[in-house]
Amino acid sequence: MEQVALEIPEVRILRPVKHGDHRGFFSETYNKRALREAGIDLDFVQDNQSLSAETGTVRGLHFQVAPHAQAKLLRVIRGAVFDVAVDLRWGSPSYGKHVSATVSAADWNQVFIPAGFAHGFCTLEPATEVLYKVTDYYAPQAEQGVLWNDPDLEISWPVGDDEAILSERDRGFPPLRELSRVFEYE
Repeated sequence: MEQVALEIPEVRILRPVKHGDHRGFFSETYNKRALREAGIDLDFVQDNQSLSAETGTVRGLHFQVAPHAQAKLLRVIRGAVFDVAVDLRWGSPSYGKHVSATVSAADWNQVFIPAGFAHGFCTLEPATEVLYKVTDYYAPQAEQGVLWNDPDLEISWPVGDDEAILSERDRGFPPLRELSRVFEYE
């Protein structure tokens, strides 16, 4: 499995090996041993899948707090997303900074986002489907978020404020400066 660390090295792009021939292809999209060898030794307990019908759909920036914090392993099975992870670990050298990458079915890549980060994405193609594994179960009482277009985060989203398709919940999240210390850097 190929892996590339982003500017915040805990967030990584992974590319599983894809074997193809005239019939199509085969790939191990998840292999616990290969991830452990890549330094990701976690137990994923739940798979989530989303479909976003329209280009410009923004989901995020979401996270769950302890004791239900989640690391995520995300891949796109149809279409493409502009994926963002924001470091929320108080005391981290990259606190309040973000990394972004394009994750797509065509590129056959995945992104690993550790616990302690807010996560979101914007669809780049219609009918985009995202599949992701998480390390803790969904816990609505632990779910929080950061405003997707918080100017202090300086995220260069591929869609403008007036074009983005969001849920009302995602529009109502607070900016980072109003967030309490939800994670500590270790």
